[in-house]
Amino acid sequence: MAKSTKPAAAKAPAKAAPKAAAKAPAKSAAVSDKSEKIAKTQIIDMVADKTTLNKKQAGEAVASMLDVVVDALKSGKSVGLPGLGTFSVAKTAARQGVRPGTSEKITIPAGKKVRFKVASTLKTGL
Repeated sequence: MAKSTKPAAAKAPAKAAPKAAAKAPAKSAAVSDKSEKIAKTQIIDMVADKTTLNKKQAGEAVASMLDVVVDALKSGKSVGLPGLGTFSVAKTAARQGVRPGTSEKITIPAGKKVRFKVASTLKTGL
């Protein structure tokens, strides 16, 4: 019996893998066409290119700016970046939810979320 279940299990992933591999490039190509993520190191390189700062100084400036934004949000303040938008902290109320798999009703506690409102100049320029 062990022999009959083992080959079946081995064949199932082999069949699923080509389907996933065939679908994955099409999906990732569609996503990369719409938007591409820029890493922090790329931002540092761009800041260094647009200013007289070297890469080390640009890295310190970018890191400091991000730290200031995070600290302000943690203290409950909103942060406005002209031409980009406004980050703010919003409180969420407690609500009922359903645990997936068991369909058990649970209470999701109140919390906080970071919200972002796009600046009108950026919205019209897109």
